[in-house]
Amino acid sequence: MADHDRDVHLRPPAVDRVLGWPAISALIEAHGRPLVLQAARDELAFLRERADGCTDEGITHSIHARVDAVVAPSLRKVFNLTGTVLHTNLGRAPLPPEAIEAMVQVASGASNLEYDLGTGKRGDRDDHVEALLCRLTGAQAATVVNNNAAAVLLTLNSLALRREVIVSRGELIEIGGAFRLPDIMARAGCKLHEVGTTNRTHLHDFENAMGVKTALVLKAHASNYNIQGFTAEADPRELGALCQERGVPFVVDLGSGTLVDLARFGLPHEPTPAQTIASGADLVTFSGDKLLGGPQAGIIVGRASLVAVIKKNPMKRAMRCDKLTIAALGAVLRLYANPERLIQHIPVLRLLARPPTEIEALAHRVLPLLSRYLGARAQVDVVPVQSQIGSGSLPVDLLASFAVRIKPAGPKKGSGSWLDQMAGEFRKLPVPVIGRIADGAFLLDLRCLEDEAGFLALLTPSQG
Repeated sequence: MADHDRDVHLRPPAVDRVLGWPAISALIEAHGRPLVLQAARDELAFLRERADGCTDEGITHSIHARVDAVVAPSLRKVFNLTGTVLHTNLGRAPLPPEAIEAMVQVASGASNLEYDLGTGKRGDRDDHVEALLCRLTGAQAATVVNNNAAAVLLTLNSLALRREVIVSRGELIEIGGAFRLPDIMARAGCKLHEVGTTNRTHLHDFENAMGVKTALVLKAHASNYNIQGFTAEADPRELGALCQERGVPFVVDLGSGTLVDLARFGLPHEPTPAQTIASGADLVTFSGDKLLGGPQAGIIVGRASLVAVIKKNPMKRAMRCDKLTIAALGAVLRLYANPERLIQHIPVLRLLARPPTEIEALAHRVLPLLSRYLGARAQVDVVPVQSQIGSGSLPVDLLASFAVRIKPAGPKKGSGSWLDQMAGEFRKLPVPVIGRIADGAFLLDLRCLEDEAGFLALLTPSQG
């Protein structure tokens, strides 16, 4: 029988024969027999149903593809060219090298996560970040959980179980994924007491609502919406003073929680935990992975007696951070000791403060290669756009930026479908590129592109 005849099958070969092929044997050596065996069975069953001719080479390729689909990581690096810096779906804040190195150090072996090297006794994992947080915020004590929603839930459950929590009606926020503050309060086991109206809440509304059932007053920062027009809210200092007078804890959820005044970088002002505590808050909660620029975490800072109660809650263990988060957060907090070099060290601050002229120059450097990559299929040019901070941070404040605009070459019917296909093509690159579709074009906002060489390496001449 000729070689060609041996390689072509009218019916798929037996599984045992396929497993003996050299290329499949190498696949078994790399990934183990059970996985490859299942992939081979699935492929041969598919070929039997199709009832077409098949070749050894085609079968081998398909089995490799099936194995790769199982072993390839689904969580991958992507280029965020959406124009949203803190993009929740794309992982929010990129970590500085110091944080990544700190994670590697503790991930590769044992660490003193809960071990006091001085006394040789059991330690507390919060010890690795508490002093840093207190110094940066002016708080008496601090604790850390796995995200800010957990921080709010744990605080409410610890301090207000089966009691009332007073909240302005205009601050009953909903964040991503239909995650609502009233629902969190219900799960925390406390009772919501709304005061004021959607657009106007006054100090006397809180004063009139306080009673023996009041556990605390909660102020939720309106981080993902803005109410304009005929509005009013109680002054935080006056509200803090009222709570102190009545002996009611005043808790402020800042959401994003920047540790520095963003105005120094030419960005809109956002209240800091230090300012909030100085204004009279007893506890402040905020995120580690938004404007702070660290890993996902929920941070609680404030009065020591209240933090102590929170840390004794059995739910604290279910919400605690692992060693990688603690290591990364500690490394990021240490960078804040030198505020003059934050732009150089904290990627999210650097991206937010990036000058539009720098982004425009980058766009013009990228433009020729993108034009060659797309060929005659598209019109490509550079246009001014507006970036946004994202993740509920300063929702109405936009940042001047520049994007490469990709449009169909000439008038096309169904241009929306063309744009969807173009976006899909960029997502299929070896390192997926995520842009946005707006105003009849596919836009690649370059505010967050720092690995210029890595991006350009993806652009080879189109075969389409």
